[in-house]
Amino acid sequence: MERTLLVKIVVTGDTHILGRGKRLPSVLLEECESADLIIHTGDWKSLEVYNTLSQYARVVGVYGNIDGDDIKEQFPSREIIEVKGHKIGIIHGHGEKKTTEKRALEAFEGKQVDVILFGHSHIPLIRYFKKVMLMNPGSPTDKRTLPYYSYGILEIKEKIKAEIIFYQDKA
Repeated sequence: MERTLLVKIVVTGDTHILGRGKRLPSVLLEECESADLIIHTGDWKSLEVYNTLSQYARVVGVYGNIDGDDIKEQFPSREIIEVKGHKIGIIHGHGEKKTTEKRALEAFEGKQVDVILFGHSHIPLIRYFKKVMLMNPGSPTDKRTLPYYSYGILEIKEKIKAEIIFYQDKA
């Protein structure tokens, strides 16, 4: 009997790292040690974030509204990847009018996706719209008015398990 291996994906975004001095929190990096894949939902601010995350696993992502040309040259505005037969749409979610969630949904209208990962609002979320899972991992570095920093985990085997990890200290 064939055993299906679990794939662990760490989902982060809105890191807003300016470069030297600021760094990704150790709690996120410790999680990345056991990741098979890392997905970033945009607003990297610096390619240093990509370089750091790449030391742990393959990194896929999109650019956000505050990202410069250096990041836009490396990453698309929208992407669909396939993991173990599940299609995952990735977008930052910025734009005019409507909510970030509605813009993320519209970006994949007519596309067959199982999950849509987005950022921009910094508000962590896991919910379903029709049969599509929506996840915003929040931010590991900029919680804004929320009480906790956060990132997401997707575990994919035959089914998808999603979780948001909340923490207070971003050291």
